[in-house]
Amino acid sequence: MVAEDMGQPDPPAPGLPAEPATRPGPVPVTVIRAGRTRVFPDLAELWRHREVVYFLVWRNLKVKYRQTHIGVAWVVLQPLITVAVFTFIFGRLVGVPTGDVPYALFALAGLVPWNYFASTVNGMTSSLVDHQEMIRRVYFPRLAIPLAILITALVDLAIGFVIIALALVVFGVVPPIQAVLLPFFLLQMMATALGIGLFVSASNVRYRDVGYIVPFAVQTLLFLTPVVYPSDLLPAAVRPVAGLNPMAGVLEGLRWCLFDTPPSFAAIALSLAVTAALLAIGLAWFARTERGFADVI
Repeated sequence: MVAEDMGQPDPPAPGLPAEPATRPGPVPVTVIRAGRTRVFPDLAELWRHREVVYFLVWRNLKVKYRQTHIGVAWVVLQPLITVAVFTFIFGRLVGVPTGDVPYALFALAGLVPWNYFASTVNGMTSSLVDHQEMIRRVYFPRLAIPLAILITALVDLAIGFVIIALALVVFGVVPPIQAVLLPFFLLQMMATALGIGLFVSASNVRYRDVGYIVPFAVQTLLFLTPVVYPSDLLPAAVRPVAGLNPMAGVLEGLRWCLFDTPPSFAAIALSLAVTAALLAIGLAWFARTERGFADVI
């Protein structure tokens, strides 16, 4: 008689590996839960996805200059042609006073930062809608899209300041010692554009009318900001509150750094407070609406 051993597993077939002595444990299960609503976007998460920002910036640059015959030269021609027109109208015909600073140089120092601000805000406004397929299909911090617009425009800004530097040499103007504070006002300009751009880009996802209002509002704001005229021409009753327009304070500071023109420190301080408020509001509004982009867009 052959005894049956009911408690032992069957021996493996010839040529096949033996089964492991212990069976594998339970398969791990990943549970995805909705995170808490943040007051501001998660900057740590944005840093972990920084490659997305790099990709978007590189793609924006290629799209901007693809199939253009003169490429980057457009960045040079645009401010020069605009300055020539404004110099003829406001410098020659109207005779806007700019002190010891040549009007062409005065206007150039205002148009270069203004063009950065305007192009950034206008680009951010439609940025989320333009990337709606990407938002629907892939998860990544949505802040990367408008932030890429902000960074891409820095290329044009850098070229514009090279033009300003050459113009300073041509007109024989030596910047004063406070020129070292120039990066501070450039950061304020970027913060202003970012705060406004985040607010309008998030709003444009739900209310598409924003995409039509913003370009018109930016164009109107050009003539309400001392871009092609000094702030001294503003009525005396308006000057104390001129800083409510943050770009007015930015341009005051930039011209003070470049030409040593008499600044209004009260307007600059007020513009700094407005910039901080705009940046906080833009970040908070973007964080509040970000979770619904994929459903609404």
